[in-house]
Amino acid sequence: MKRILLYSVLTLSGASVAAQTNHYETSVYENDTWRYVVPTSEPDTNWRKVSFNTTSWQSGPGGFGFSDGDDNTTTSANESVFIRITFSISDTSKISKAILNGDYDDGFVAYLNNVEIARAGLSTPGKPPYNDLAANHEAVMYSGGNPDYFTVNENTLENIMVQGTNVLAIQIHNTTANSSDMSGRFWLTFGIHDATVLFGPTPPWFVAPVDFSESDLPIFIINTTNTIVDEPKVMADMGVIWNGDGNRNYITDPFNDYNGKIGIELRGASSANMPKKSYSLELQDVNGYAIDSSICGFPKESDWILSAQYTDKTLMRGMLSFHLIQEMGWYAPRYKPVELVLNGEYKGVYILFEKVKRDGDRVDIAKLQPTDIYGDDVTGGYIIKLDHNAGGPVAGGWNTNYTTWPTGDSMFVNFEYPDGTEIMPQQAAYIRAYVDSFETALIGPNFMDSATGYRNYVDVNSCVDALIIQELSKNIDAYRKSFYIYKDKTSDTGKLVMAPIWDYDLTYGNCGFCEGEQYDGWQYNFNYVCTGDYWKNPFWFERMRQDSLFNNQVRCRYEELRGSILSEQYLDAWIDSVAGFVNESQGWNFTVWPIQGVYVWPNYYIGQNYQEEVDTLKWWIHQRLLWMDANIGGNLNNCNFTGVPANTNSTTTGNAFPNPFANDVTLSVFLPTPESITVTTYNSLGEQVLVPIVIQGTQGTNNIQVSFPSDLPAGAYLMQVMSGNKTWTRTLIKQ
Repeated sequence: MKRILLYSVLTLSGASVAAQTNHYETSVYENDTWRYVVPTSEPDTNWRKVSFNTTSWQSGPGGFGFSDGDDNTTTSANESVFIRITFSISDTSKISKAILNGDYDDGFVAYLNNVEIARAGLSTPGKPPYNDLAANHEAVMYSGGNPDYFTVNENTLENIMVQGTNVLAIQIHNTTANSSDMSGRFWLTFGIHDATVLFGPTPPWFVAPVDFSESDLPIFIINTTNTIVDEPKVMADMGVIWNGDGNRNYITDPFNDYNGKIGIELRGASSANMPKKSYSLELQDVNGYAIDSSICGFPKESDWILSAQYTDKTLMRGMLSFHLIQEMGWYAPRYKPVELVLNGEYKGVYILFEKVKRDGDRVDIAKLQPTDIYGDDVTGGYIIKLDHNAGGPVAGGWNTNYTTWPTGDSMFVNFEYPDGTEIMPQQAAYIRAYVDSFETALIGPNFMDSATGYRNYVDVNSCVDALIIQELSKNIDAYRKSFYIYKDKTSDTGKLVMAPIWDYDLTYGNCGFCEGEQYDGWQYNFNYVCTGDYWKNPFWFERMRQDSLFNNQVRCRYEELRGSILSEQYLDAWIDSVAGFVNESQGWNFTVWPIQGVYVWPNYYIGQNYQEEVDTLKWWIHQRLLWMDANIGGNLNNCNFTGVPANTNSTTTGNAFPNPFANDVTLSVFLPTPESITVTTYNSLGEQVLVPIVIQGTQGTNNIQVSFPSDLPAGAYLMQVMSGNKTWTRTLIKQ
């Protein structure tokens, strides 16, 4: 990972000032002579200090490990090896920052003068024991890759480094005690304020950071004095600079969108082991209690996600899927690409997502009280999730009574809302029984019966759209991981709803295993393709596809969408619009994370630059659509596009057609009760392109004609529709 230097950071709410760096020099090299020990018990706790006596330790050149072919010193197989080296700093005032470079298999924690400065793959808080095991991570330099970068800013260094002798101490950990290999190769490089020479030259692969000072994207600045781990959250300061869409944001601007405390932790399963980390944020007061606040114009809430999108080199696969499902009428977390600066260092482009939660502006279902344990009260609302039991007993959940096809594996359902610590026994029993009734009806011989079959338990429209978006994207995790389902109270048409979607980075061909790269095949048949994967699909969608009526509904809905948001023209225009918007920032991102032209698990296609990645995404989608056109099944008997039932997640629904458009657009808005409707259209800079249209809407479907100027430039436009207390948007593409 390369680093981008902040030329100047305004000191607000704990934000640090990053001083300018003149050049970089390396003080510790991989092949220097280090002291090391392969421990069989816990070493002396002073081993990380300069004063520690190392006469009982062995010495040898780095790196250290075995069986990787990249070890200058071969160690015996064990859970860990501890290494340390001393070096001298003649003038600490000249130091602007430190960068630890590491190539490792599998994890490590590094200390400078007994203070932790970097870690990877080890989640045990504090100083992990010698026999702690790391998450699996492969070294890359032996195959032509570059080491990871871990940066320590000047404010932190001032409290650690000393004039004279310092010590770098690192504990390297294996993924298992009998693993076939382990390695650790490390360099320590310092930024120097002026032309002073203190150390030696940097390694040939080292690339000096570039300046970051402004962006079209919102800028998130987070500062913390504690190491960010995967639980618990640590308190930090966060400032957000956002001058509104279409306006430039500068690192020296005041924190005008948020300025306060947060709790921050690592997030993700497989992504947690990537060099570029994703983070969960909770907005907090000074006492650590959650507070609600709007960020980047999104509705107020306390919980947010900063997603790294490390494996997706277009940076937009998740945004594309969320955009499409929103256009289909369902809630999906709102999103916005942003710049992240963490502890004075630019970390690249992140996607700000809302966290999936029960909320009037997120998953809008009834709040379930502890006293709601009988009658209609106990019937909702619930949010459950098909996934591995990542949270252990705290998260809670159950294995369903029916196994997967054809492998007969169990399937775990997580309690999300209420979670396992809050759900009452009667509530847990109710939702388990309801899901069991749904599965029993679906697997039974009369599953297609309109009165007693599966339709009695599930919102079929949500199943239709869930299938279309999962299959269009060929999501490798479809139906089996991060697959959310919610249920409202029975009195509020409370059937199971297959929504909202989540976790869409390994999609649209961006997966080189289990045929994820191929544009043919149905993802609901995953179990037949990837029999060795531990987490299998439920039988649900495979069974639904045996229902001719369901297939006809899928065909009708698919054909409707192919004429609008699933047309190649619409999708290409949307993708090009996003690529253009983030083009400047992606350049900085891939300077920090130089992975273009480099394999990153589980990439199949490896583009040499950003445009190649974007073009491949469009090509793959075109091929996927052609295959789905030929294989979608069903028929169009009794299919009326304008009569496709409205989705049930919102009191107001609407669509705009044709889209893409030439001059005129018809906006179709459904209202359950008469209300005023206001329609405003913006260009990509946030500027109004038409005088707002205001009409008095009637109950039912309202068709509104919108005429655009003939000289309106081609591109993407945002149509905002307001009715009562609801606001929603539609993206339009001008041909």
